[in-house]
Amino acid sequence: MKSVEQHISDLLGLVAVPEPTELDLLRAHGTVLAEPVVSPVSLPGFDNSSMDGYAVHAADLADASAAHPVRLPVVADIPAGDASPTAIRPGLCARIMTGAPMPEGADAVVPVEWTDGGTVEVSVDRPARPGSFVRRRGEDVHEGATVLGAGVRVGAGEMGVLAAVGRRSVPVRPRPRVVVLSTGEELVEPGRPLGPGQIYESNSHMLAAAARDEGCEVYRHGFVGDDPAAVWDTLEGLLVRADVVVTTGGVSMGAYDVVKEVLSTKGTVEFTQVAMQPGKPQGFGTIGPDATPILTLPGNPVSAFVSFHLFVRPVLRRLRGLPPTPLPSVRARLATEVDSPEGRRSYLRAVLSEPTAQDPVPTVAPAVRQGSHQLSALADANALLVVPEEAVALAAGDLAEVLVLPRY
Repeated sequence: MKSVEQHISDLLGLVAVPEPTELDLLRAHGTVLAEPVVSPVSLPGFDNSSMDGYAVHAADLADASAAHPVRLPVVADIPAGDASPTAIRPGLCARIMTGAPMPEGADAVVPVEWTDGGTVEVSVDRPARPGSFVRRRGEDVHEGATVLGAGVRVGAGEMGVLAAVGRRSVPVRPRPRVVVLSTGEELVEPGRPLGPGQIYESNSHMLAAAARDEGCEVYRHGFVGDDPAAVWDTLEGLLVRADVVVTTGGVSMGAYDVVKEVLSTKGTVEFTQVAMQPGKPQGFGTIGPDATPILTLPGNPVSAFVSFHLFVRPVLRRLRGLPPTPLPSVRARLATEVDSPEGRRSYLRAVLSEPTAQDPVPTVAPAVRQGSHQLSALADANALLVVPEEAVALAAGDLAEVLVLPRY
């Protein structure tokens, strides 16, 4: 059996970072920037008011108070978007709206709440400092500044920045197209009646959702039976829409492990055993005329889930233009004793608790049901408790490595 780290390395060798493509802003949402974004403008592009109020000379209000308000003639109205030049001499003021350009000569804004709201003459009941409620040109972004770096995922905040600096499109790494396929004669689509010996197909739904959570375009084909010709015909037909294919089931040592039977003689696919539990049987390689990467995962649901997060996730991250980093890891105190087979690294579904003021070390409690077919604990699990290969047990109170599962 090979190590987890070696298998990850082998899988990453199948893929490379894709070439950039230019996408309109909304289509770029969720993708990763391929190049830094430099602002061609300053933000704000001009001095403007941050409040509805009055543009003033601050010196005119030095002695203003509630008992002795200062009265100033209002000589202009300046709405947001006003492009006409306006100048304010000392002793005068202009009514101004939020976002409107500051008039020449004015150095502060008095909020309307500090006044009587006059339109011909206004009474101001407190002093203002120079610069009060004024947004200065370039105080957010200077022209020529890098506002977003290469490798940044375009989320809502990034989208706002891109639009604010005038970008209509950006060069990004395209979303990987992931095809998910399950195999097994016993499988039935959810919602249909079950026959004897049949089970509802859950793996492709789970893996498709996980790939979509990782920012990929996902096509869930569903499942195919155990006929080798049908499996290969299905795979060949799916390659046209795939940057990577993920299958589940049919990779172990059974008489009807059809994926292994079909792919052992196709492309560069090889099947191996990884020193881990769950998820020991794995396969990987390329198929088809374009050497499309294919990752074949075990059919047990928990094995497929763990295999996705350990093996498929780094591959998808590289295809997105992100570092193929593993899941984040923390050290936590075990709530109960756990067992593990010698020579294999165990990944146990677990609940990681937040540290407290009384105990800064988090606590981790393994799920009661750890069978590779037992799905029920997955929804509650937020972590994978790692038991190393050389250990057959960890005691309650021991510190252990814990991989934190992503939450979306």
